[in-house]
Amino acid sequence: MQPTSAEGAPANKARQQSFIETLQSRGQLDRVAEFVHPAFVDHSKVPGLPDGPEGVKAVLGMIREAFPDHDAKVIHMIAEGDLVATYKTFTGTNLGPLFGAPPTGKRATIRVMDFVRYRDGKV
Repeated sequence: MQPTSAEGAPANKARQQSFIETLQSRGQLDRVAEFVHPAFVDHSKVPGLPDGPEGVKAVLGMIREAFPDHDAKVIHMIAEGDLVATYKTFTGTNLGPLFGAPPTGKRATIRVMDFVRYRDGKV
């Protein structure tokens, strides 16, 4: 599929900020389908998880279980056309297992950079 966006960079950037606040910071995973296109493909997905909204919901759920108090803070966000690049940090306390590693009980900050394409107002 050829990525397209009728809304342009400013709308996609605002939508990405809302994605981060709603799903990553607040953990409102029941709203994943509002933000993730059914044709979404994760090019760095966790093995065994599906693409599309269900895969996004699963990985965000795993992170939320491991770091129940985690939040996401945007450091930089750049958008051009249908592409949005975000550099952010996730900070939280590791209270649950993640990818087979036991919880540490310690606070951690993880730096993340991602690039997403928007189509029809969704990632």
